[in-house]
Amino acid sequence: MKKVDLSKYEFTGHQSPPVEDLERLGRKEKESMLMAGFDASEKNRSASFVQIDHNHAFCKSYDPGIEILPLGLALKIHEGLADLQWNLLKPDKDEYTQSAAENTHGGYVIRVKKGACPRAPIQSCLMMHADKVGQNVHNIVIVEEGAEAHILSGCTTTLADQHAAHIGISEFYVEKNARLTFTMVHNWGENVEVRPRSAGQVEAGGIFLSNYVSLKPVKNLQMYPSVTMKGAGSISRFNSVIVATEGTYMDIGNRVILDAEDTRTEIVSHAIASGGHIVARGHIQANRSPSKGHLECQGLLLNNGVIQAIPELDGRAEGVELSHEAAVGKIAREEIEYLMIRGLNEEEAASAIVRGFLNIDIMGLPPELKTEIDNAIRETEKSML
Repeated sequence: MKKVDLSKYEFTGHQSPPVEDLERLGRKEKESMLMAGFDASEKNRSASFVQIDHNHAFCKSYDPGIEILPLGLALKIHEGLADLQWNLLKPDKDEYTQSAAENTHGGYVIRVKKGACPRAPIQSCLMMHADKVGQNVHNIVIVEEGAEAHILSGCTTTLADQHAAHIGISEFYVEKNARLTFTMVHNWGENVEVRPRSAGQVEAGGIFLSNYVSLKPVKNLQMYPSVTMKGAGSISRFNSVIVATEGTYMDIGNRVILDAEDTRTEIVSHAIASGGHIVARGHIQANRSPSKGHLECQGLLLNNGVIQAIPELDGRAEGVELSHEAAVGKIAREEIEYLMIRGLNEEEAASAIVRGFLNIDIMGLPPELKTEIDNAIRETEKSML
């Protein structure tokens, strides 16, 4: 794993003024946010949160079933919340969690109240605007018993040549018979270093669906979220679609612990290394039986890219069912020729194959976000082929 020299970045002194109306943000800011799945118009959104550099700029809920607050305010209002902060992750896990614990710049707390089922997604955006800024955020998501929510979490920089470091701590609590779909879209730049640290737990009958999309260059990114299926009958699924262009290094994966009976998980990764380097990890640990887990990594190599797939299956009880499938290769010539016979030229055929490989239909995204990501995929094709 590559190290980030945090001393190169400024973790103090970048306070941003509050934003009363997101539509008044600059064009570059709104475009960057949109590429990370955040719509400044707030159309079809039930709540919005924006952090710029070292403080929150906007926070508002439009649904009585959703409470969304900046971390600092939430800790003051809810006495028991402190017990959930640094509960699933430890501050001394590594130098990045330590940095976030010692100098937290904020983050959000989202609580979806018991039985609530907001129709529209909740959206958040963690933005870095200043050059050489270092950002430490801590987010806590609680979906209470019987509730259901879709959260769109975007992370972005606003300048193409911006140097920045982002450390994002996230803890997820999915209570009994609750359902959380969490979609994270990264829209970084080629000089940005990123270290998310995430963990979650899912109680009996709960469902946790996690989607991750990263199509733009990033200097280096390392994340390995861990989720424990704590209650009987809980289910999780992790989908990721990632692209590493030249100069990008990504070390990513998911770890799931099946710690109760009748739990299930599936981890599916589609990765394209177009001149970049991807380490695709996955780990399923089954402690209780019956339980099922499947791990799948599909990798496509373009322009001398590198993909290392590292699957791990760890069965610790009789009767568990764990499987994995991994394939890494280049676009097959016969696939190109097949499409050319049907009227496409060679470039169009290659683009069609890449677009199909980056299919996001399985993610169950809201139509407007799916459209935005499809547009980003089309733009990404131009830099890969």
